[in-house]
Amino acid sequence: METASQLPFGEVLRDRLGPPAHPSVLESSPRSRVWRIGLSGRPAVLKQLVEGPGADERYAREVAALRIAGRASGSPIVPALLGTDPAERVLVLEHLDHRPPAADWTVGWAAALARLHSTAGPGDTGALPRWQGPTGADVSSFLALAETLGVPGTPDARDELHALVERLDRAEGTALLHGDPCPGNDLHTPDGVRFIDFEQASLGSGLMELAYLRVGFPTCWCVTRAAPALLERAEAAYRAAWHAETGTALPDTGLADACAGWLIRGDALVERARRGGTDHLARVPHEDWTWGTATARQRLAHRLGVVAGTSAGHGDLRFLGALAADLRRAVLDRWPTVRPVPERRP
Repeated sequence: METASQLPFGEVLRDRLGPPAHPSVLESSPRSRVWRIGLSGRPAVLKQLVEGPGADERYAREVAALRIAGRASGSPIVPALLGTDPAERVLVLEHLDHRPPAADWTVGWAAALARLHSTAGPGDTGALPRWQGPTGADVSSFLALAETLGVPGTPDARDELHALVERLDRAEGTALLHGDPCPGNDLHTPDGVRFIDFEQASLGSGLMELAYLRVGFPTCWCVTRAAPALLERAEAAYRAAWHAETGTALPDTGLADACAGWLIRGDALVERARRGGTDHLARVPHEDWTWGTATARQRLAHRLGVVAGTSAGHGDLRFLGALAADLRRAVLDRWPTVRPVPERRP
């Protein structure tokens, strides 16, 4: 356990905030070190991104996202950024009290997410990278999986998938995307939901993260599925909050595309440290693995069902929807012990 004098809290921060006191280590990912500290008798959070590939970029993303989100009107949606030390990749943040989420937590989460998304605009172009969607390689991996499971994709489905990748690549929007707006990165405070950990933040269409409610939080250890009535309430809360903040209605189209995009990404079956360089969809026929609240096959079966449903009546995804339905049946026939993903977060 570090003493206050051993913390990465240099003169730049001391001159602005005063000396830290009473440090205690908080749980964090392997990519960061986090402490609860005292500053002038009040609690704060000290976070340092550890040395490693992409550390400087992740730090820059988090600082930029917090500053943009700090412009939110009304109640805050992120902790206040009290100080930074770029040379040490250190942030000092307001400490927030978290309480157990309510059973219908996704409603408040969705409204807060819409407010977060609305804080960025065209003037923020270049402050963060653009959101990156699936690629042609993801299409090939998904079709190879379908072939392996005895449900080969038709030429029409293949064409739809490639067109999907192109649409997602040019999807309009300058929303501030969190990058991982999952249970654990949302703090349920007495004043509402606030988000933390913006190391993967980007700019793009908010629909890419609104889709998390349907596809089961694809970048997260904590997969959940919302009951239909609760899902309807949460999506309505997002749309209402978006309209209240921007004065514009959320487009009626694009959510089905976003769900399909998450389906075909094999990297959405594993934690962040294992993403990139491995075809995880190709592993599914030969092995199943548990990440958080669900296994890879559970995640896949859930997303296939979502895409089969959201694609119904969607002309651009008609053949993909049929393929998803057939592939889900094949998954459940081959592995009858695959259970639905949980409804409740731990």
